[in-house]
Amino acid sequence: MIYLVEDDKNIRELVTYALTNMGLEAKSFDNPLSFWKGMEEKSPSLVLLDIMLPEEDGLSILEKLKKNPSTAGIPVIMLSAKSSEIDKVQGFELGADDYIAKPFGVMELVARVKARLRAGKNDKELFEYKIGPLYVCPERHIVTVDEKEVTLTYKEFEILALLLKNIGIVLTRDQLLNTIWGYSFDGESRTVDVHIRTLRQKLGIAGELIDTVRGVGYKISEKR
Repeated sequence: MIYLVEDDKNIRELVTYALTNMGLEAKSFDNPLSFWKGMEEKSPSLVLLDIMLPEEDGLSILEKLKKNPSTAGIPVIMLSAKSSEIDKVQGFELGADDYIAKPFGVMELVARVKARLRAGKNDKELFEYKIGPLYVCPERHIVTVDEKEVTLTYKEFEILALLLKNIGIVLTRDQLLNTIWGYSFDGESRTVDVHIRTLRQKLGIAGELIDTVRGVGYKISEKR
């Protein structure tokens, strides 16, 4: 089930029709209140979220979704006429999985939705990782160091999980940007370095597990 939160009736009907016509189950909401009521009834597999909404803006909704452990793993694609770099960065920093600027092509939107759903299915391969003092359970969104729980932001957790999923393999900054922030992200590669730095700080002694491969990117080695 895909949830669409959009106050523009024409866009809402067009997107809902396009999704259902491509074999995807979709339900639309014209305001945040009805969306939250829908969330209480059933969790979707993906949310298409407009930014400019009555009562509560889309970024506020996004932040609440990503801060709640029960909904943090739901992919969110932002839809907005606000297309400046700072607006995109703000959305990605809050945990958005993709960003589509209005006006958009319906077929492109459907393609991006399908791509994100496929990625989500791959992410459901469940693993637990234990390297030295570090323990990570992606399914339960748990990170501990020396058995003490560590609180990470959504992006920090995604970076750590991706590095662990590719243990021993060097991931370039571009690979990290494209996978975590999405191909539409047009910010600087320094974004990765900043997140790695804060991630290391939060992990404490386990932060040493993240190796910097000068001029290339980052990796986590299997043996320490």
